[in-house]
Amino acid sequence: MFGLGVWELAIILVIVLVIFGAGKLPQIGAGLGKGIRNFKDSVKTTEDEAKGNIDQSTPTNNNKTDEKP
Repeated sequence: MFGLGVWELAIILVIVLVIFGAGKLPQIGAGLGKGIRNFKDSVKTTEDEAKGNIDQSTPTNNNKTDEKP
């Protein structure tokens, strides 16, 4: 995972505990989870809209032209 080992992750966790305190960690985790969920939802809706636009923009060939011979 990003080239981080167990000791590096443990050090990061200790630093976060010192900065924010143990009481704030659940709130930070919940906020981070909501942010990731919203990001995934927005990416999915953007992909769905893009696929819908591609399907709607395919030209149909009716063999009708406005050119005069």
